[in-house]
Amino acid sequence: GATNTIRILGIKAGIPVIIVDVLKGYLAVFLMPFFVPDSLTNEIQVYFQIIAGFIAVIGHALPVFAGFRGGKGVGTLLGVGIALYPIAVWFPVGIFVIVLLSTGYVSLASILGAFSFPFVVIFYTHQENPGLIVLSIAAALFVLWTHRKNMKRLIKGEENRFRIWKKRRS
Repeated sequence: GATNTIRILGIKAGIPVIIVDVLKGYLAVFLMPFFVPDSLTNEIQVYFQIIAGFIAVIGHALPVFAGFRGGKGVGTLLGVGIALYPIAVWFPVGIFVIVLLSTGYVSLASILGAFSFPFVVIFYTHQENPGLIVLSIAAALFVLWTHRKNMKRLIKGEENRFRIWKKRRS
């Protein structure tokens, strides 16, 4: 996904990948109300949006056309989060940035950011919609699952660090 694009091709190539990944999740959720009957309550529409976001993330991480080998789903999940509950994503994004800048590990930053999301949804925002609570927990577990190989490499000390701006050799 975006991390490998930046590693191989640089930040200029990676930014459009990040944008597309986030938009994939955001648009799946944002556009869903246009496809369900207006007679449904907002709470029911949110469940359709959650399902649309879930499908976008699964389609990103396990694409049929690529032999079920896709990205980790973090950017797409971010888009889903922004569309469904924008206030709740900023704390996990902050954790992601702090962990990435302090350790250089995108995988660790993704895991810790995702792990914080359910806590923000439940305790900070006092969310009462069970669908959004379940989604936040499922998102955290999904990120753990997609990063299972990265976690093994982190434990072994073999995970690659990430540098956005590579130092040029003189």
